[in-house]
Amino acid sequence: MMKGFDIVIDWRLLWSTFALLFVAELGDKTQLAVICTSTNSDCPRTVFLGAALALVAATLLGTLAGQVIARFVSPDVLRKGAAGLFVLMGGLMFFDKI
Repeated sequence: MMKGFDIVIDWRLLWSTFALLFVAELGDKTQLAVICTSTNSDCPRTVFLGAALALVAATLLGTLAGQVIARFVSPDVLRKGAAGLFVLMGGLMFFDKI
């Protein structure tokens, strides 16, 4: 499999990434912000387009950052670090610190 943004598509990776992010984004602050914005708007299509473009841009930045970070940090360390940050954020939220 080629790396980067080549034409070859790993369909299994595409659908597993889609499923992971779709479930992760349900009910999160991004979706709640879009719900609030669309209730105050007469142009829900514009809200959708703006939100979609924002998610594409954020995902592009995350993908590019992941490629750079992967050069210096092993995937195992990165995965454990991300898990630790999620636990930390959850703990802070649980105790109303953020």
